[in-house]
Amino acid sequence: MARSLKVAVIGAGVAGLVTARELQREGHQVVVYEKSNQIGGTWVYNPQVESDPVGLDPKREIVHSSLYYSLQTNLPRHLMGFSDYPFNVKKNGVLRDFPGHQEVLQFLNNFVQDFGIIDLIRFDCEVVRVEQENDRWVVEWRKFGEELSSLDERFDAVVVCNGHHTQPKVARLPGIKKWPGKQIHSHNYKVPEPFRDQVVVVIGDGASAKDICQEIVKVAKEVHLSSRSPETKVSKLEMFNNLWQHSRIHYCHENGEVAFEDGASVAADMILHCTGYKYDFSFVRTNGIVTIDDNRVGPLYKHIFPPQLAPGLSFVGLPYMAVIFFMMELQAKWVASVLSGKVILPSKEEMLADVEQHYRLMEENGIPRHHTHRLPPNPFEYLDWMAAQVRFPEDYQLIKEIYLKFIKFVLETSWIGFREQDIDIWIK
Repeated sequence: MARSLKVAVIGAGVAGLVTARELQREGHQVVVYEKSNQIGGTWVYNPQVESDPVGLDPKREIVHSSLYYSLQTNLPRHLMGFSDYPFNVKKNGVLRDFPGHQEVLQFLNNFVQDFGIIDLIRFDCEVVRVEQENDRWVVEWRKFGEELSSLDERFDAVVVCNGHHTQPKVARLPGIKKWPGKQIHSHNYKVPEPFRDQVVVVIGDGASAKDICQEIVKVAKEVHLSSRSPETKVSKLEMFNNLWQHSRIHYCHENGEVAFEDGASVAADMILHCTGYKYDFSFVRTNGIVTIDDNRVGPLYKHIFPPQLAPGLSFVGLPYMAVIFFMMELQAKWVASVLSGKVILPSKEEMLADVEQHYRLMEENGIPRHHTHRLPPNPFEYLDWMAAQVRFPEDYQLIKEIYLKFIKFVLETSWIGFREQDIDIWIK
């Protein structure tokens, strides 16, 4: 007979919502703690900019979401739903191929209503401590904004789903302490207007850097995109007269110049760090069993279970570079099935050995530690393994085909303006 456990879920973003649904489907008693007053997590747009735009001051008032106003998904809507709940939210009567964040938030609100998840969520509840005590898990929480009083509750298990796009990771730049210009992290980028008529250096070669470049280049005097790839050489990018590609920054000078390793230099007004985020689980206390080292959260079996604390503690949503919504759904199904006893985890020793093998393979292939949770270019080895664990009944071959065709299409197409291409080119 399947077990029914009392389970806490931390966070009501995508990971927390789909985890709550899968836990409920397995017959568990679920409580979702959400710090804000609404669901959606990172998909809730907040125009507020933090007092420290770079995000280094620990005393700043933290804004959870990293959305900018114009953001659209960088995966098509065909890959933004769940296996039994497709993305079908329209804007002004149009089902857009690359929906904006408003449509994604509406999709999540529809999901919550349709599956009765809203009644499981405690809003304005900030979790300040998760800790194991006498084979149960204590969740200590307080009303958001209230510093003094806190309450705690006991659970059989805790699933951490608080996201990882809030704590900025900033590039280390020689000379930056005396460089006189302004700095901002993409976490605090909302609209392009502050960059009007400025000479801007954008650091990063990921989706956010390229996306934001396309927007600020329309108002800025010049935009210089700096990549850490050693193969990058200074070049002018097509379609815009004021956009250049550079290698990494060599030095930031007191006179305002930013010098690149490719030999070029510019008198810059602003540096925009599109350099990613840090995993942060400061409320989870494990006496050093689970640590974060250069963005490696571990040891975690399959990015989810700490072997020494499984199955009582788990994390959903850590991996990236995948079909994220579908991946979270599979992870949530696995966690729910493990907690109900339908799926049995390997021994602690076997799980630890698996983690160590993963680390060894990374080292042998020259993959840096901070990419521990980055899935390979074809993420379906991981997803197939996860699907097999829960005996996933649906054939998701179509998801695979769409994802792989889309990635191939992006790689073969200039990143500038690829969203304007007819999606039927690669869907069919």
